[in-house]
Amino acid sequence: MEKFVFFGGKGGVGKTTVASAYAAKCADCGVETLVVSTDPAHSTSDVFDQDFSDEPARVENREHLWAMEIDPDEEVQSHLREIRRTMSEQVSVGIVNEIDRQIELAHRTPGAYEAALFDRFIDVMEDSEEYDRVVFDTSPTGGTLRLLALPDFLGEWIDRLIAKRSSSIDLFEKAAIGDEGARERARRDPIIARLRERKENFGFAAETLRERASFFLVMNPDELSIRETDRALASLREYGLGVQGLIVNRLTPEPEEAENGRGAQYLRERRETERERLARIRETLSPPVIATIETRVEEVRGPLVDEIAGELAIEIAPAGRA
Repeated sequence: MEKFVFFGGKGGVGKTTVASAYAAKCADCGVETLVVSTDPAHSTSDVFDQDFSDEPARVENREHLWAMEIDPDEEVQSHLREIRRTMSEQVSVGIVNEIDRQIELAHRTPGAYEAALFDRFIDVMEDSEEYDRVVFDTSPTGGTLRLLALPDFLGEWIDRLIAKRSSSIDLFEKAAIGDEGARERARRDPIIARLRERKENFGFAAETLRERASFFLVMNPDELSIRETDRALASLREYGLGVQGLIVNRLTPEPEEAENGRGAQYLRERRETERERLARIRETLSPPVIATIETRVEEVRGPLVDEIAGELAIEIAPAGRA
């Protein structure tokens, strides 16, 4: 199994529960594991009955397991603050307010949320040397996946921007005769540095996700989830990312044979519908179904996490390790 493992799917299908269970399974096998949640409801904290922040913390009573929760809204605000700080250092005081307004508008546009979150994903992947496995409770969305194409589609554009910026700096240096401070500021130009950094970051992410990551999709046995999963598979394929398996979660449990009341009849009819959908999933969606998980009466936490983990037929050993 690759170092980075992503569990995706539409909201509410149980990504965090499945990701946490898989992470616990890896840790129980001695694999140093970090599980990263982007669920604003802080479900990972509920699963392990422990509060987590945006910095990795050891999970209590579980060796080899760490967890962190990324707040998507805070990441967007942090992203905004960093851009505002960088830009305010490069423009005159007179247009700072206009710059702020434009930045604020930009962060309300589609894709800003994904861009900020994707930057955090990159940070986590780059700073993960101490872990053998990093488990994310979400796959990149269609909007985020488009960022993977930036090194290819925007590489030349960024290079041209750098060339134009370098040319303007050269003219600035020539005009700043005798002003050593001006020439030194030009040589350290942060805008060029930022452009190069962004290009390198997206290049790193694209290579890592294609060469060192595995993807699994979590779904429920309902029509909306099936359609969403089909779209997600197409989106991942478009960017050269294959899905290793499907997990069908929240299947209806079977009533006891002796039960014949209205509730039992409902459960039997629902199970029959779900069996038909499960057969269709296996026939029409290309990745194999590697786990079918029944709905639990209680919230999944404590021993139930290990119970779910036991139902996941997913490889544990890191790539290259026997």
